[in-house]
Amino acid sequence: MKKLLFIAVFAVLAGAATAQQIPATTLGKSEVQTDVAVFTWDNTTHDFGKIKQGVPVTHEFKFTNTGKTPLVITNVQASCGCTTPAWTKEPVMPGGQGFIKATFNAATPNGFNKTITVTANIEAGFVQLTIKGEVIPTEVGK
Repeated sequence: MKKLLFIAVFAVLAGAATAQQIPATTLGKSEVQTDVAVFTWDNTTHDFGKIKQGVPVTHEFKFTNTGKTPLVITNVQASCGCTTPAWTKEPVMPGGQGFIKATFNAATPNGFNKTITVTANIEAGFVQLTIKGEVIPTEVGK
């Protein structure tokens, strides 16, 4: 009896889950969304290598909008307060280029691996960029 009840509940839930899906062709769209912008990055990771403590470093990530609609960046958020982002504020037209600049303040010695989350009108909604390296302590007395 329990098995029969379990099978009945499973069948109802499976049917409800598939009933909620609307085929993309019903919406007049192909399976891949074409009404979103597309980031094409020169790179999504930058390794600063060894850097001096107390000396901020900056890297500029460059991208091209290879989509068919203007790319609009709505927010850029660093994973910590030690990294300050700047970015292209105006919409980037198809074929146009933009940037995300990340400035890392190397306050404490150690290895680091930080992310910058870029929110935009792209299919996934966001992309993550990475900066990494190693902060070398400043010598005392110099």
